[in-house]
Amino acid sequence: MRRINREYMATYKKRGYKPKTKEEKVEAIEEHSTTAEVFNTLDETASKTEEWAVKNQNYIYIIVGVAVAVILGYLGYNKFVAEPKAGEAMNEMYKAQQYFDQAVNGVEKDSLYTLALNGGEGKYGMVDIADKYSGTPAGNLANYYAGMAYLNLNKYSEAISYLNNFSSDDIMLAPLAKGGIGDAFVQLNQPKDAMDYYEQAIAISNNEFTTPLYLYKAGTLALSQGENQKALNYFTRIKEEFSASNEASNIDVLIGKAEASL
Repeated sequence: MRRINREYMATYKKRGYKPKTKEEKVEAIEEHSTTAEVFNTLDETASKTEEWAVKNQNYIYIIVGVAVAVILGYLGYNKFVAEPKAGEAMNEMYKAQQYFDQAVNGVEKDSLYTLALNGGEGKYGMVDIADKYSGTPAGNLANYYAGMAYLNLNKYSEAISYLNNFSSDDIMLAPLAKGGIGDAFVQLNQPKDAMDYYEQAIAISNNEFTTPLYLYKAGTLALSQGENQKALNYFTRIKEEFSASNEASNIDVLIGKAEASL
């Protein structure tokens, strides 16, 4: 019987075929019922989806509206708030940076570093720029300048605080900031902390200026703390990798001291 039914089904599904026997009529009714059931289920599902959408359309509009508002708000913030703020911060920084550069190259260093920090001629100093324009490139850079100015004014805790707030991938500024913190810790008589930051400065960038500088500082600090093998490793690296640097000019003497102390 099942064989006959299968044969019939193959025949029934041909377009235009009409069932003749009682068996074929029963099969046709069953097939029609199954198909109708499937379509009814689909209709019910579609209806329920429609009903849900109608009932919750306000929520849907709110969700879509919020998403659009967030996107437009982000774009608007960057265009009309963040970018102008960044430009304004750079304009404010110009005078403070001039004071800092004059302090590095000039005679009246203390007063110039103070002006760089606190501002002058109606312009903000680095301290105010770091505060009022935090989150902008200028605000970040102001942390570096403020930290270095405080370091030169022998205000070491303040120097550490501002330099720690500075972040950069720049191959010069990044190690100089870490090394500046190391210098501050040396002055605060915290050699372990100083060594940690000198090592960070060495690791963060490999270049002809900052790397031999902080290898030298780390080596002399290690030598003063009786860590003679560590000192020897740093001095040897200067001799082998940075023989043209200023730090290499008396490196043989330092290597000799480190070796004699082992």
